[in-house]
Amino acid sequence: MGFVIRWIFAFVLLAATYNPTEWNFVRWSMANFETSLSLTVLFGLVLFVGYIIYLRATLRSIGIFGMLLIVAIVGTLIWVLFDQGLINLDNPTVNTWIAIVTLSLVLAIGLSWSIVRRKLTGQADMDDVDE
Repeated sequence: MGFVIRWIFAFVLLAATYNPTEWNFVRWSMANFETSLSLTVLFGLVLFVGYIIYLRATLRSIGIFGMLLIVAIVGTLIWVLFDQGLINLDNPTVNTWIAIVTLSLVLAIGLSWSIVRRKLTGQADMDDVDE
């Protein structure tokens, strides 16, 4: 259940920043930048803090290579689904949602990986050891 919660928060973070609907920070900030500059900066900083938390944890636990490996696995899964005729990639809106799901999976796996590794191997990261 913990992984699902981490994935949902990563998905919300990415979708709140940008998605193909009109309900996202990028479109809202472009439309309201002049009239609501303080809110635009505040919301941007809140999103930035969320990205820092997720990216820092992901880079520390799986690194760039791990992130690329997860993207490659999900990309190959999408290729298989496309090749089998289960999905159609002609719609740019669907492609954007697929990218958001893929990136949110990378962030959720990165945030969860230290916990999974500790449970599988019994080895703790240096960050997990109490002083």
